[in-house]
Amino acid sequence: MIKWKEKKFFELTAKELYEISRVRSEIFVVEQKILYNDFDRKDYKAIHLSGFVEDNLIAYARIFDKGDYYENYPGFGRVAVVEKERGKEYGKELVKKCIEVCEKNFEKKEIKISAQAYLENFYDELGFEYRGERYMEDGIPHCAMFFKFE
Repeated sequence: MIKWKEKKFFELTAKELYEISRVRSEIFVVEQKILYNDFDRKDYKAIHLSGFVEDNLIAYARIFDKGDYYENYPGFGRVAVVEKERGKEYGKELVKKCIEVCEKNFEKKEIKISAQAYLENFYDELGFEYRGERYMEDGIPHCAMFFKFE
């Protein structure tokens, strides 16, 4: 069972920030071989959603209100589940939790994400809809996807 924590940047402890940075680096820089600067200053505006199993960070995402990442939509990104914990439905649980955090904290009725294109079906199964064009971001094909609250 995952224990979820939602914190703004300045509420994170040094240990939590270190673990978040470590996990993001392991997944996006090392595993996916993306050479980019993860420190984009957007973390200051985000709600950081961290999922723990027995005090180990195993899932993470950062969540934004409209205007903080996308001009007209709230959204989320840096969706990550550590490699050894994949295949246990934690990714779906993480995305559902992101949707819940958006619904609870923001007024907009629709969420926008920039999904890695190979995950389009994953997000589609969770109620997201592809709209627009595909594009390259950090050398990886992406697509805009939207989730509409009912």
